[in-house]
Amino acid sequence: MIDLRQLRETPDRFKNGAKAKNIHVDIDRILTLDEQRRALMTKIETLRAEQKKIEKDLGPQIGKLSGAIKKASGDEAAALQKELDAIKAKPAALKDQIAQAEPALAAIEPELNALLLQVPLPPDADVPVGKDSSSNVEIKRWSPSGYDLAKTFEQNKGFKPKTHQEIVRDLNLADFERGVKLAGTRSYVLTGWGMRMHLALLRYATDFMTDKNGFTPVSVPVLVREEAMIGTGFFPAGREQAYHIPESQRGNPDADPAKEGKSGYDLFLTGTGEVGLMGLHQGEILDESVLPLKYVTVSTCFRREAGAAGKDTAGLYRIHQFDKVEQVVICKADEAESRAWHKKMIGFVEDLLQGLEIPYRLLQCCTGDLGPKNADMVDIESFMPGRGEAGPDGRPLGDFGETHSASRLYDFQCRRLNMRYRKAVDGGKTETVVCHSLNNTVLASPRFLIPLLENHQNADGSVTIPKALRPYLGGAERITQ
Repeated sequence: MIDLRQLRETPDRFKNGAKAKNIHVDIDRILTLDEQRRALMTKIETLRAEQKKIEKDLGPQIGKLSGAIKKASGDEAAALQKELDAIKAKPAALKDQIAQAEPALAAIEPELNALLLQVPLPPDADVPVGKDSSSNVEIKRWSPSGYDLAKTFEQNKGFKPKTHQEIVRDLNLADFERGVKLAGTRSYVLTGWGMRMHLALLRYATDFMTDKNGFTPVSVPVLVREEAMIGTGFFPAGREQAYHIPESQRGNPDADPAKEGKSGYDLFLTGTGEVGLMGLHQGEILDESVLPLKYVTVSTCFRREAGAAGKDTAGLYRIHQFDKVEQVVICKADEAESRAWHKKMIGFVEDLLQGLEIPYRLLQCCTGDLGPKNADMVDIESFMPGRGEAGPDGRPLGDFGETHSASRLYDFQCRRLNMRYRKAVDGGKTETVVCHSLNNTVLASPRFLIPLLENHQNADGSVTIPKALRPYLGGAERITQ
């Protein structure tokens, strides 16, 4: 959730930010509701203060009149009683006004909160403006020594490349038919060396981040409550991509009826380990000295791929279930520090890709491709010889495909998660400040098997195992038929 105070002070910044991201949200309605809410809150607080003051001031009068009534009789007693009733009616009238204002305030809250959750984080000023991914800007490309990306794979290697579907078929690395039989479309079963390569990549990426770059490995749940999805910004905008477990409709035997109700609560399968890593410190106030927190996890991820009908339906590129090594950094609320971490996290992935000898490029995402929660995002795309448009012979000419995405979010997630830290200020005092966060894929498999297999294939149909992976595969150098 964005900072409501900033929205009040600079509404045009948020209006322009939403427009640049092609996200419709009624900022003016938010400001109207916010003004109404604040007016009602002020009214209620004023009435309560007045009620308290009257009750305090009138207490002695009420006591005095009550004593006088006991001693009086007839018309005198009636007159005193009338005076007492009038005095008692004053706080009661205020109580009635409060009772009328509170429901009006309660009626505003749901609409206001729902709209606030839809307001995107404005993109940074240096992010190029564009409608969608077609306006993203290439900022860098890299290839191993001796490989020229200006030439085709065949021109570089001397033979026509197979697609990854053909490689996994010929080397028995995956079984798509049985995967579909088990779980439907976009499903697969990794077999033999395919599964071994998958596990080796995940282990290599995890060790790379922990041993070389000092990240703390953490396991996280992949079934989470709705508040974790909302807090990390994947709901409400991405709700259609998540698998929903409606536990509240069938009951949850582990639920505490006193707290949760007899039906328990719904759960959602996460599409990234980022949700679990960010949710670790939800609702906490951290000490400034522990920042930055650098976490890495490997988790199974689930995505419905809603709206992706007809896109990459064959093979391992766009699938419903996969495993991913994810990196997250939680740092101090400082834009320069966030920007520096963004570059470092991209650099970690570049080192990993270069170690695996995979050609890649960096794409600066435009405003229309950022999504609601990012101030900036850089995609890392790996070169895949079996992807892209077909040449004269009907074979793909090769193209880049997204394998990583590095995001800078400032306080967007941490504000929604209520994650803060104690910051020292003048006079030896402290104040609490909302943290900043960043995330980036380290490696997602089996998608990453595509560039790995296609770039390291040989003319005889075998695949060379990169040197960096060999220690995880018993020293094996090639996968052969």
